[in-house]
Amino acid sequence: MIAKRYRTKPKLRLFLLTLLCPVTPSCGAASQPAAASSPPRANTGQASPDRASSPVHGAGHGHAHGHRGDHHQAAAPLGHRFERAEQWAARFDAPGRSKWQKPADVVALMDIQPGMTVADIGAGTGYFLPYLAPAVGPRGKLLALDIEPDMVRYMKERAARAGLSNVEPRTVKVDDPQLPAASVDRILIVNTWHHIPNREQYAARLAAALRPGGAIYVVDYTMESPRGPPRAHRIAARVVLRELTTAGLDVAVRSDVLPDQFIAIARLP
Repeated sequence: MIAKRYRTKPKLRLFLLTLLCPVTPSCGAASQPAAASSPPRANTGQASPDRASSPVHGAGHGHAHGHRGDHHQAAAPLGHRFERAEQWAARFDAPGRSKWQKPADVVALMDIQPGMTVADIGAGTGYFLPYLAPAVGPRGKLLALDIEPDMVRYMKERAARAGLSNVEPRTVKVDDPQLPAASVDRILIVNTWHHIPNREQYAARLAAALRPGGAIYVVDYTMESPRGPPRAHRIAARVVLRELTTAGLDVAVRSDVLPDQFIAIARLP
């Protein structure tokens, strides 16, 4: 069955030992740009001394630690930085990506109406900006969120060049998208969920940020995908579903839209 819908009671909170890494939309390609200047840090749950000016991603793109209650392993955040946006753009915005990422199809599935507020979490270099900004229209707003300041800088320049005045890039925290309560209509998280620490808590924050009728779209690699991070760092769709339902959301998983990824759609009941 392609689409599955579940409602479950919250289970015992799952504890993860995680490493910090970037929240960016295209992890798992064959090669990476030159190494960043700062090494990855262990995630203690507290801000590092230089976190305010140069954060490490905790949700985005190390060892895997198993989720209790599931027989596969769930990913801990991978440990690399995304400080050099121009170098990463060559990879994240490669022309061939559209063949398997199908951004127009993803945005069409989101059923965005003009005037809505949409948050793209782990927006990276802004790959989805040219698709999301026209969807919300001139009276809407697109929040392009990332925890790497250089990615946010790059998105600001990209939006200015393209004349996308409805795009607002923001630097956010590793474990908090910093979205006010009932402030957004749609949330998109592409190739990033498997790197977010404390995902159940994060899901609760996302649910609180939704307006009535709002929805969250989590796009991530299937366990069988020929692309993406190593299998040990992936999260099965059923685990994402469970993590979102702990926030009291109704969740449907679609596996018929993208060739290498599933889409978990979570809505307020």
